Amino acid sequence: MFASALARNTAWMSVGQGLQFTLQAAYFAVIARTLGVQNYGAFVGVAALVAVLYPFGSFGSGNLLIKHVARDRTTFASMWGSALLATIISSSALVAIIISVARFVLPATVPLRLVIFVAISDIPGLCVIAISGQAFQAFEHLHWTAFINLCTSVCRLAAALLLVLVHRHPSALEWGYAYFISTAFTVTAALAIVTWRLGTPQLRMTSSVSEWREGLYFSVSLSAQTIYNNIDKAMLARFSTLAATGTYGAAYRLIDVGFSPVSALLYSAYPTFFRSGASGLASSLSYARRLMWRAMHYGIVVTVLLFAGATVVPMVLGPQYKDTAEALRWLAILPILKVVHYPLSDALSGAGYQGIRSVIQTAVAIFNVSVNLWIIPRYSWRGAAWSSIASDTLLAAAIALCSIMVSRHERMRFNALASDAT
Repeated sequence: MFASALARNTAWMSVGQGLQFTLQAAYFAVIARTLGVQNYGAFVGVAALVAVLYPFGSFGSGNLLIKHVARDRTTFASMWGSALLATIISSSALVAIIISVARFVLPATVPLRLVIFVAISDIPGLCVIAISGQAFQAFEHLHWTAFINLCTSVCRLAAALLLVLVHRHPSALEWGYAYFISTAFTVTAALAIVTWRLGTPQLRMTSSVSEWREGLYFSVSLSAQTIYNNIDKAMLARFSTLAATGTYGAAYRLIDVGFSPVSALLYSAYPTFFRSGASGLASSLSYARRLMWRAMHYGIVVTVLLFAGATVVPMVLGPQYKDTAEALRWLAILPILKVVHYPLSDALSGAGYQGIRSVIQTAVAIFNVSVNLWIIPRYSWRGAAWSSIASDTLLAAAIALCSIMVSRHERMRFNALASDAT
């Protein structure tokens, strides 16, 4: 069913993500326990705000790099250079915007320096790390992508352990310093690895309007995805309490960990969506369905395990996270919903319908924010959980319906052209 390259790359990404999430779980446990729910909530709120603008940090250039290099490897140097320049220009402006609006969005108790350090780390820093991984993803050398991603977690765990050695109960700002230093080290390592293995970049920007437009579509899509996945945490920090933010943020983190094997499969398959999509949506949808039905078995199993194992969470993180067990039970359905909409969404992107995908995801993001404005002040983290379930359900239904409609339209257009030709 799967080509050997896909199986091999999925294995690399699964092992890499398994190690990565193990390390992330370790530094998450260290930081969550030592910061306490208030300080951890402050950090989660800042990170969620920054995550909303992160997708525009590279202006979709990493996805364009994958698209072009997957089809023609000789374009790497120019696409790699264009991606780096786009990231430098876009992310610099975004960091300035975040610093300007932070005081109006976040509680006054959150230090501005924490916002600055997290913004620099998570926009230009993570964008460079991400497109470094995407460079190897385009060549389907995902063992290097996994290694770069693993470096991020290794550096953050080391930073967390060193911080705890110095300060037994550090503040959110002190973790912000360590977070920034660990990210800077990973960025340096990622750039060095790409240059060593793939070559130096040609630093020039693309002048094609269609390229900029498609890059914008990718950014809008990822931004909308980030909004309906993360904005609820920033809104919890603003409209509820930092303790509620920490409770919900911890539960959602465990959902991400549970979904990681499917993420590895989709990450490995992403270049193939562009190659199969060159023949039309029917081809990319056929590929997506094969991935989706296989992944669904895992999604059901992990949902059951998350629901059943929720009681263990307070034993690991501490009694102050006792409400996280209930939050995890509410959110346990999300892996099944994500197994539906992620492959179908990638099929649309691979066939050149990124604009349609972006519109749907933007509509879901608007729905999510609108519901959260009403439900979070009334029901705190429970409202955020209900909103997340509704948003992912709406997204799965809309993407599936749109895929069917566009595929039918494409087939009718093909039949009409065939009739005219005869």
